[in-house]
Amino acid sequence: MGLPAMNITFVARAQNSVKRLDHGSVGMVLKDAKVPSGNPVTIFSSEDIPEELGTDNKNQIALALRGNDTAPQKVVVYVLATAETDYSKAFKYFERKKVDWMCFPSAKKDSQTQKITDWVKAQREARNRVKAVLPETEADTEGIVNYATKIVTADGKSYTAETFCSRIAGLIAGTGSDQSVTFAVLDDVTACENLNRKAVETAIDEGKLVLFDDGEKIKVGRGVTSLTTLTGKQSPWKKIRVVETMDMLNDDIVELVEDNYIGKYQNTYSNKCLLLSAIKTYMDEILVNGLIEDYSIKFDVEKIRKYVIENEKIKKEDAEAMSDEEMQKQYTDEKVYFKATVTISDVMEDIYLNITA
Repeated sequence: MGLPAMNITFVARAQNSVKRLDHGSVGMVLKDAKVPSGNPVTIFSSEDIPEELGTDNKNQIALALRGNDTAPQKVVVYVLATAETDYSKAFKYFERKKVDWMCFPSAKKDSQTQKITDWVKAQREARNRVKAVLPETEADTEGIVNYATKIVTADGKSYTAETFCSRIAGLIAGTGSDQSVTFAVLDDVTACENLNRKAVETAIDEGKLVLFDDGEKIKVGRGVTSLTTLTGKQSPWKKIRVVETMDMLNDDIVELVEDNYIGKYQNTYSNKCLLLSAIKTYMDEILVNGLIEDYSIKFDVEKIRKYVIENEKIKKEDAEAMSDEEMQKQYTDEKVYFKATVTISDVMEDIYLNITA
């Protein structure tokens, strides 16, 4: 009786998560002379922007709301008093309140970029897959986008890298799951730092997200994270779209297992198979929606074998002689060992066309 119910739950989560990727959320930390009542404030449209905020802060929220092909689903704003010198209160709030992309319009001015970087890294290690857009910050992590265009003009106003991060965070959050921000056009931007193609390519290789003028439009060079060092990680982790999908898969499966399985089923072989089936059902839905190319998930026989040798007093020679089918049925106390491989779908970014006559 448990199998259909769990499978339905896993399918529903997959469908909702795909919708969320199409319409992500932004978290923003502002400093203002007036902290609005009800702080922090959740904003769904420009009508929700608190009147008591200063003009510059209202504009920061409006920038984030512009999005890309869609607007972000919401912008969650935590306002600190102007005199506050650290962001610890905001950090604590966003450790509980999950959003897709963070921005901090005064981070550089307040000398907070390193603290934010350290916080993002610590949160991701603790399974809160927060991501942030920071100005000119070589964070070298997939969780931070290093926005590095020094100056742009948008809607007749001039913005530094620091004050335009909110626009970039909203742009990413408003990009559909079937797209990337590579070559995304910012219609509101009329001028930006003048970079030639070589300079743009160099910046991208250095893990910088930059804008460039193609002669007609202002575009994003490539949707990259700040990750440049690949120790223990793969090249796709450099891409914003891939990281978003990886984070979604991780968050969904962990939460679904914790909410629907842990503590609710005895750790028998049949119940392990039930869980395995439910995860496969989730992955099938993600596959149908085109976020992944393929996947494989099965019992991790080698880890089971190691566990039973070390903990169940089964002789090594006896364990080695067991078939995979026999081994996956062995008792492993409270532990469940699966292993998975996933190929995450990419989008067209580099097209090579050779024409011969």
